[in-house]
Amino acid sequence: MTRWLPHLGFLLAILLVPALTHRYLWVRLVRDTALPEPWRRVATVALVVLSASLTLAFFLPRILSPSALRAFRWPAYVWMGLFFFLLVVVALGDGIRLVAWLASKISSGAAQGAERRLFLRRTVGAVATAFATGAGVLALWGARKRLVVKNVPVTLRRLPAALDGTTIVQITDMHVGDLLGRSFVEEVVRVVNTLDADVVVITGDLVDASVSHLRAAIAPLKGLSSKRGVFFVTGNHEYIVSLDARGAEEWIEELSRLGIRTLANERVSIGDADASFDLAGVHDSNAAGFTRGAHREDVSRALAGRDPSREVVLLAHQPRALAEAVRHGVGLQLSGHTHGGQIWPFGFLVALTQPILAGLGRRGETQIYVSRGTGFWGPPMRLGNPAEVTRIVLRSG
Repeated sequence: MTRWLPHLGFLLAILLVPALTHRYLWVRLVRDTALPEPWRRVATVALVVLSASLTLAFFLPRILSPSALRAFRWPAYVWMGLFFFLLVVVALGDGIRLVAWLASKISSGAAQGAERRLFLRRTVGAVATAFATGAGVLALWGARKRLVVKNVPVTLRRLPAALDGTTIVQITDMHVGDLLGRSFVEEVVRVVNTLDADVVVITGDLVDASVSHLRAAIAPLKGLSSKRGVFFVTGNHEYIVSLDARGAEEWIEELSRLGIRTLANERVSIGDADASFDLAGVHDSNAAGFTRGAHREDVSRALAGRDPSREVVLLAHQPRALAEAVRHGVGLQLSGHTHGGQIWPFGFLVALTQPILAGLGRRGETQIYVSRGTGFWGPPMRLGNPAEVTRIVLRSG
């Protein structure tokens, strides 16, 4: 019980956010539209149950196995996506109504009649429902599409000419669990192995459950093929598994057994003698909060004593590590975490917390590539942001 206490704010958010947002939808779609009985009662009960399902979707994985959870979480997470679309349109409708009300006050001071207000509320409710349904169907289809291989050339000024054309294949945010299991992992391995990678990197959020639940699902990763190794850095979900360092440490040990090396605030040399570069990796930027400091993102430690004339590629789950990467003269940072927003227009919110949402960017002399992710989290949906396996081609410049 005591290990949950430091995360009380996080746990309260898991409880309160679904309750409050579903209450808002109930007010707008049930109360304000004067929904008649028995539909009012049915809608009210449904929203209460659906709100509870989103909270339970977080806690039940700590009790049940992914296979036992699948029947519950599929509908819960599909609702999560539909709920987001409903929330966006209803909130947008409120904004439009507010502007219209202010305009009417300024222009004539006339108040809208009760019938007109009810008509507008019902119109917003109907539009929100239609949009959520249509967008949800498209997003479900988007998440089921085959993986896209994205080729990204990156020129690095300190890369030795002998390493021109070196390929780094990046997979990230696979979120293996009860919705994405062994068959998905096998498909990712198959795609990666067709790319003849020099290096394969996994930039966090590989799993959404413990080793005991997912050992068999993850086992195909042992078949990943590369010339110079497979490397991993932790993401925030490796810590959410247990809300402390224990879950991440168990996964680090399991991945090592599968031949995958975790870069825990450290670096390795890729190449031979002078024809080489540094590959560094850091723990997730949220690790310290989950582990009381036992794990933390530490770019300084990873790059301590580095020869500044050598090129360095940094693996960091969250793009926000970019500020430290720039300060330490990193040539290229590879990140994930954002899913590119996963479901439009959620990316606008994600962009408030990260310097780059998706794709290739630059800050000073440091370049960064942020993958849209290889799997999905939460809703089995992607709208406007297809999943990817990324093939980074390094060019000397």
